Amino acid sequence: MQRIFCSLKEIIADKIVISDPGIIHHIKDVLRLKIGDEVIVCDEKGNVYNSVMEGLTSKNMALKIKAPKTASATEKKIRITVACAIPKKSKFDDIVDKLTQLGVDRIIPMQTERVIVKLDVRKANSRLSRWEKIALSASEQSRRNNLPSIEPIKSIQQILSEAADYDLKLIPALIDKRKNLKEIFCTTRPKNILVLIGPEGDFTPEEVNLAKNVGCIPVTLGDFVLRVETAAVAVASFIRLYANH
Repeated sequence: MQRIFCSLKEIIADKIVISDPGIIHHIKDVLRLKIGDEVIVCDEKGNVYNSVMEGLTSKNMALKIKAPKTASATEKKIRITVACAIPKKSKFDDIVDKLTQLGVDRIIPMQTERVIVKLDVRKANSRLSRWEKIALSASEQSRRNNLPSIEPIKSIQQILSEAADYDLKLIPALIDKRKNLKEIFCTTRPKNILVLIGPEGDFTPEEVNLAKNVGCIPVTLGDFVLRVETAAVAVASFIRLYANH
């Protein structure tokens, strides 16, 4: 059954009226759904509504809620934020897609000293809009009940200024004394995790020290040097596997 997302303001009593052109185009012209078809709708809070389509035009889509809303699946044991250095070309598109499928809650494109990509305001806003669309599509495909927050580009200093919000902060790096991920998760039960993924040239020693000063733990991802997009997926996969056990 097709899954789509809506805002709370689009839900009125037992009706849902969606006017987003992108969603309507996808439902009407790509999936070719029609009146009478059932659709799962998720709101901003992760509530799920089993609905049936009552009307569909080029401007809006009307659905009737068949059953009372169900709360989002059991509350997550762990919330994950991944701040990832922006790689070259369109690789961050894949990072957003894969991290969304893995249930990451916040994805922050990160600027560090060795990041080569430099975006002006116009390009940054354009990329952010594209990443949000990718996250929406990946959420529908992976049957998530909520959307990840895709945040504007931030410097590593800005991200570390919020370090107190997390009870576990990890920085995979190629330098300094590092711990094993399994070792960390065998001795702690974090609820809110921040992961910093560095650029292809790794973090600078100054950035690692800055992270350590606010409580980040340097970790190793094994014997091999991973690409940015591989490292992000590897860490998120490990944490999600841990959370499910």
